[in-house]
Amino acid sequence: MFGIGMQELILILVIALIILGPKNLPDVAKSLGKALNEFKRATGDLKESLGVDHNSLNAVKKSFDTMNDSRPDAAGTVPDSSSEASPSPSAEESAPKTPEPPRASS
Repeated sequence: MFGIGMQELILILVIALIILGPKNLPDVAKSLGKALNEFKRATGDLKESLGVDHNSLNAVKKSFDTMNDSRPDAAGTVPDSSSEASPSPSAEESAPKTPEPPRASS
């Protein structure tokens, strides 16, 4: 539950009891529960009005991931499965070779 363990939850409840007092704590908890319930209902209504369901969100996410996987990398090439199988050349190997200047004969 939100990464909160049992000890942390008990500590939060004890602090809330001390701050709010035993008379106000049930009222605050009831108000908080109503607010969360209303928030759930509002988000459910919004999803329903937009026509969004879990399957369509997964389809959009999958196509977005596919699109990102096929984007060109920094070198301007599209990665493919064959480039992963062979090691890429080092910077020295892939750098263009410059011809050596002619030597002066004596």
